[in-house]
Amino acid sequence: MKQQAVKKVALITGASRGIGAAIAERLASDGFSVVINYAGNQVMADELVHQLQLAGAQAIAIQADISDANAVKRLFDEVETAFGGIDILVNNAGIMALATVEEMSDADVDRLLDINLKGTFYTSREAAKRLKQGGRIINFSSSVVGLLQPGYGMYAATKAGVEALTSVMAKEMRGRHITVNSIAPGPTATELFLTGKSPELVDKLAHLAPLERLGQPEDIASAVSFLAGPDGAWINGQTLRVNGGII
Repeated sequence: MKQQAVKKVALITGASRGIGAAIAERLASDGFSVVINYAGNQVMADELVHQLQLAGAQAIAIQADISDANAVKRLFDEVETAFGGIDILVNNAGIMALATVEEMSDADVDRLLDINLKGTFYTSREAAKRLKQGGRIINFSSSVVGLLQPGYGMYAATKAGVEALTSVMAKEMRGRHITVNSIAPGPTATELFLTGKSPELVDKLAHLAPLERLGQPEDIASAVSFLAGPDGAWINGQTLRVNGGII
């Protein structure tokens, strides 16, 4: 009898909705077992797991605040217990807080650093210890690192840190065939992005890129699929700007 191939396991942080949920759906359709990490939205995470399981995928949801190093260790422990190990880490979780440097509060500075930068560091550190040979780490930056608009100073700083971490870590994984890359989306039509914006502003933002539309979560998920799959095996230490040419 032919032995059934063991599915690779993908852990996606911040995956209960938006881009993270689209990534979970795409990687599940690619044949991965998926772990949907969430911080607080258990209902949406469980619903996504249910949908994926109905489609025949292996999927579980695990709560963990990635800004807590001990919670990250527990997250990886639970994934290993459920699936025996991790092949792909997608560091999708992140927050956005906008203000000029002069006006940004200490609390927002701390939140941005804790989740966007320290959270990505904590999960990457754990992945460096535990990821299987030939694994992939896919971090999330942002195209604001290139656009450098007023009001995005601290947010852009955390994402620039993610890009630097990505390049350094790719070198540190030498000898283990683990690639480390980051994806930098442009404006993407998620609930989080659209909330609070007038139709006129959304239309203006949609026309900034030469392709004259907002990105869709599925566009970003397709780029993750490429980096996670066999065709992305020779891409390493890079930031892929998935933004329709906005910069």
